[in-house]
Amino acid sequence: MADPTITAPPVKGTLGFIRHGWRTGRTSLLGMVVIAFVFRLGLIVIGHTYKFRTDDNHFSFGWEMGSIGRSLALGQGFSNPFGVSTGATAWEPPLYPFLIAAVFKLFGVYTHGSAVVLLAINSIFSALTCIPIFWIAKRSFGENVAVWSAWLWALAPFVMYWCTRWVWETSLAALLLTLIFWLALVIEDRDGWKPWLAFGLLWGAAALTNTSLLAFLPASGLWAWIRRSKHGRRSFAGVVLASAVFVACIAPWMARDYQRFGRFILIRSNFGAELRIGNGPNADGTWQQYLHPTQDVYEMRRYRQMGEMAYVAARKQEATAFIRNHYPQFIGVSAKRFIYYWAGVPRLAEKPALAPLKNSVFLASSVLALWGLGRALRKRQPGAWLFFWLILCYPAMYYFVFPHPRYRHPIEPELGMLIVYIISEAERKGTRST
Repeated sequence: MADPTITAPPVKGTLGFIRHGWRTGRTSLLGMVVIAFVFRLGLIVIGHTYKFRTDDNHFSFGWEMGSIGRSLALGQGFSNPFGVSTGATAWEPPLYPFLIAAVFKLFGVYTHGSAVVLLAINSIFSALTCIPIFWIAKRSFGENVAVWSAWLWALAPFVMYWCTRWVWETSLAALLLTLIFWLALVIEDRDGWKPWLAFGLLWGAAALTNTSLLAFLPASGLWAWIRRSKHGRRSFAGVVLASAVFVACIAPWMARDYQRFGRFILIRSNFGAELRIGNGPNADGTWQQYLHPTQDVYEMRRYRQMGEMAYVAARKQEATAFIRNHYPQFIGVSAKRFIYYWAGVPRLAEKPALAPLKNSVFLASSVLALWGLGRALRKRQPGAWLFFWLILCYPAMYYFVFPHPRYRHPIEPELGMLIVYIISEAERKGTRST
């Protein structure tokens, strides 16, 4: 008689070992994070992505944020965003330039060592994003979608690009926004003041990292309040606490800006200049780089002569005047920007065969994600409307300024979950039909 305690044959061979390891380790958050980080670090070292150009006065090493980080490291204050001496600035949010400055202090300004450390830190941010992805997907779509969504983020090459090649806040912004999304999703079940404290702190950190993320703040706060009210939980005191913590986080930086420039600035100053770069007589829905001070001698001269505040105000006036006088053209260009945000920006400088392929993949991922969103809304999956509000609110500003593939990265974790969800739904439907 067979031994009733034996439920399965022993694992044999390499394939069996892999299957056993996958079954036992597929939900290991630590394993996901470690493997994700190792892959990213390998790309940095093997691909030599830490070797940035030097013929542009190191500007491509972090661009404006790198230049500000350099000034901070050299004791010149938060200044000089374009690699030359231009004085105090509020062109970028402060958190990531201060991180760059700290690394420059320890490992040298614009050195290979600093580049490796900063890209490794970005890779840590990216790898840690696997954790809230798993939590969100498990709550909204189940464990199977959670597992595949987290591993997709851990191993997908297109995810690794930004953290292994750009000294920028992109990966940190994605981590913070995903944590905020998760907290907004689960706060309906939480009692006490701690979740609200965390909510305020996360939003404060997000605002000081990437002000574009603030587009999702009202929706996430209202979602949390409404969901808690449906469960009979009070939220007024918590909302007040979160708001107070958020203001306390950003107030010192805004006070610094007021002291330096004599006016109220919501963390960063450059919106008027960015609006003009995307809107003008030659606007085509893309970044008109020749209008940026780093790309045009005339614009740099204007910036230096006028000062940052006056320069940005003048550019904003130019953009708004164009929009008022050419409203149909503005609408048409904004429609292009919407398409480019979701289908990929034309890359005229690339090889002809490569740009369509990249944009086809970009468009396919957008279609699958939006299809997944529609399916989740129809099936009333938990948190489906929070996904909707994120996808509606966050990209909206880029439809009126200009798009870039990097601008989609902070919401890529949520898009990835929706992609995995719709694929799993199609697979389930196919299995039932057979």
